[in-house]
Amino acid sequence: MKLATLADGSRDGRLLIVSRDLKRAVEAPDIAATLQSALDNWGVAEPQLHRLYASLNRNEAAMAFDLDLERLAAPLPRAWQWLDGSCFLSHGELMQKAFNLEPIEGVDSIPLMYQGVSDDFIGPRADIPLPSEAHCIDFEGEFAILVDEVPMGCSAEEALHHIRLILQLNDVSLRALAPREMKTGFGFIQAKPTTSFAPVAVTPDELGDAWRTGRVHLPLNVEWNGNWFGHPHGCAMHFGFHQLIAHAALTRKLSAGSLIGSGTVSNSDRSVGSACIAERRAIEIIADGVPKTDFMRFGDRVRMEARAENGDVLFGAIDQQLVQGGISCA
Repeated sequence: MKLATLADGSRDGRLLIVSRDLKRAVEAPDIAATLQSALDNWGVAEPQLHRLYASLNRNEAAMAFDLDLERLAAPLPRAWQWLDGSCFLSHGELMQKAFNLEPIEGVDSIPLMYQGVSDDFIGPRADIPLPSEAHCIDFEGEFAILVDEVPMGCSAEEALHHIRLILQLNDVSLRALAPREMKTGFGFIQAKPTTSFAPVAVTPDELGDAWRTGRVHLPLNVEWNGNWFGHPHGCAMHFGFHQLIAHAALTRKLSAGSLIGSGTVSNSDRSVGSACIAERRAIEIIADGVPKTDFMRFGDRVRMEARAENGDVLFGAIDQQLVQGGISCA
């Protein structure tokens, strides 16, 4: 099943059931008006939504309409929690080598995770507004999952059964602001602005064999200003999403609608490119002593998409432009 949210001017938009090819959609306000309400009552809502999804794919759904991706918000426009991991160890190893950083103890046995801003996610075609190029603006291609309510102390095995939807995202980072925030030990505030998401969230069965071991076994294709940047594969994720859920829920429950991200998709095979600029710069520093690739400029576009092995569309593409934004409070 594929679900999206229509941006209608309200805070949470309107839930859409989307056809497998992302061409048609239908609303179901009598089942769930928003994605959050569906997640809050998933056991009741999911079978009804799935029946409507099957009907939509047979071209039998009443009130179905042509889907305009330009009108979509993030699948979940705001969330109770946004927890992002760093689960591709090759990415961290590159950063450590390039910038002479001390290794993080236990990084291969305990997941790295921070809590990010979750009150105002960006849709797949919306501009990314940021105040200054001097902040060293970077994109980061990732996968994520949405859960229903997870009890405190949930095991990794049990956690697999709480994964309801899978998403694709661009976790924008401001590299000039990150070092100080990391040194304080208090986590990211300024260095991690709003995150943007691909058009639809999908149930795990939509991925077929590409969803196994709690990981998305697909390449994430990234383009910057129309040029190939990388297609690293999600199978290299060191911790599966079920393990991330168990980590996050060790001492607290997770509310339905909590989001957990994979961190930048990265592979040790450098021929597949990268999913963020910082990684390419680290590779250049290691090879040549200096970075050659600059960070993003206003007017730049980034496109990210993961497709099925046969080329079928899954989440749809993120396709966004970076613009100058923000207003002074003075």
